[in-house]
Amino acid sequence: MISRRDFLQVSMAASALVGASGFGNWGRLAAQQSLTQDQLLQFDTFGNISLIHITDIHAQLKPIYFREPSVNLGVGGNKGHVPHVTGADFRKAYGIADGSPSAYALTHDDFSSLAQGYGRVGGMDRVATVINAIRADRPDALLLDGGDTWHGSYTCHQTAGQDMVNVMNALKPDAMTFHWEFTLGSDRVNEIVEGLPFAALGQNIFDSEWDEPAELFKPYKFFERGGAKVAVIGQAFPYMPIANPGWMFPEYSFGIRDEHMQEMVDEVRAAGADVVVVLSHNGFDVDKKMAGVVTGIDVILSGHTHDALPEPVLVGKTHIIASGSNGKFVSRVDLDVRDGQMMGIRHKLIPIFSDVIAPDPVISKLIDEQRAPYADQLSEVIGKTDSLLYRRGNFNGTWDDLICDALLSEREADIAMSPGVRWGPSLNPGDDITREDIWNVTSMSYGAAYRSEMTGEFIKVILEDVADNIFNPDPYYQQGGDMVRIGGMGYRIDITKPQGERISEMTLLKTGEKIDASKSYVVSGWASVNEGTEGPMIWDVVEDHIRKQGTVSVTPNTSVNVVGA
Repeated sequence: MISRRDFLQVSMAASALVGASGFGNWGRLAAQQSLTQDQLLQFDTFGNISLIHITDIHAQLKPIYFREPSVNLGVGGNKGHVPHVTGADFRKAYGIADGSPSAYALTHDDFSSLAQGYGRVGGMDRVATVINAIRADRPDALLLDGGDTWHGSYTCHQTAGQDMVNVMNALKPDAMTFHWEFTLGSDRVNEIVEGLPFAALGQNIFDSEWDEPAELFKPYKFFERGGAKVAVIGQAFPYMPIANPGWMFPEYSFGIRDEHMQEMVDEVRAAGADVVVVLSHNGFDVDKKMAGVVTGIDVILSGHTHDALPEPVLVGKTHIIASGSNGKFVSRVDLDVRDGQMMGIRHKLIPIFSDVIAPDPVISKLIDEQRAPYADQLSEVIGKTDSLLYRRGNFNGTWDDLICDALLSEREADIAMSPGVRWGPSLNPGDDITREDIWNVTSMSYGAAYRSEMTGEFIKVILEDVADNIFNPDPYYQQGGDMVRIGGMGYRIDITKPQGERISEMTLLKTGEKIDASKSYVVSGWASVNEGTEGPMIWDVVEDHIRKQGTVSVTPNTSVNVVGA
């Protein structure tokens, strides 16, 4: 008799051959160089349970451009494995034709030229159309939101997340988990969560005083679907008080808590769960490690690191799904669950080409209602760009280069620092830069642009600390962002070295002099996690800079020398 493991492996191989995973069909579309909504949504219904996964929307209600990274380095056992493969290597791994729709959606090469042909992506009214189509085919499909939803735009900031809450409630999710939501402050988060018409999950969200599970956030929820019992366990971002200001949510603690996760898996299995799904905001590498440590998880819906993969990654018996960010993709996952276990899986990563997928009129109207009070502010043109502006990449992103230029000039600093966050849409050369565009890459609840003096020694400590958050070979010590962006200074980084030994050859660019460990330098940055940080808001700093420039042009950044990649 074929074993469950062998069945799953054969099922996966067969599905890849016939296009059941979605990528074979997509490959044929690539050859046609044409797209229709029906083709994008085509799916051979499978099994008895459907999951719909969206994650890391970052409050992007309208269609956008979003360039995938050119550099996404893996370390340790993850070096050279997806999602740490980009560009031509990624296309080769998945059989993607150059210039195809999938090349545009999933890789960075020729982004601006392909954008002219394929247009914008995302838009929650288009996402709604996809969700509705899946529900028409499988009415009891579970819609699961991986978090980073109530953060990242002008209107989200102005409404303290209410615009996204209103739109997401209209989509009727079944559950969500959390990360940036907590930067609204715990009072606001509690207020929203208490009124949610769906489950707010986080098995790793604890009461910090009593070190026991927080009552407001349940660890899991059961759903009866397709004659089977589905347990969905939530996993919030583990490093919340480290990566974000802990003083904004002092009553909560987080952590990976994989031992507690194992307890929850065992608990739901004992209660009759036929299939166990983890709705995670760990980040992909952390999810891979957790899948190897915790037994009994069938599917992990991964979030936080913004990876978009056209096939699941199998770790042991656990399938990990990565569904991208910014509303650019929706994943449909069909499961065959029989006799108390998962017998097969079929998956499709659906790109939301906004010129191809018709907007849902109800959600379009609702989105416009959220934005209407701010229409004039959102649409005001501040300047124009001659350069492709993007954020993603381990070391350089032209949006952050522009932000660093603004900090250097507007704050009269020697060195500028911009956080290596991964959210924020792209702009193509020739595009106007509106106020909304600036807020899309700067909006947060602690956006003060500080100006202070730091010694060369302290600057190195900062760089070493951030580098270890990214390049520690143990995924449990990684926080999932990219390297802090630096303006006015160059350096060398060896990602293979241990903490404290990765950074060298720090140089002040305006003089060419080596950074002196004992000398003080004027440093300006933003997004400090320290309470009471003072300074103008970063969006105002960037707006002032762009207004003075008129048309911005960002030169290629060659100031970081990366070795060991």
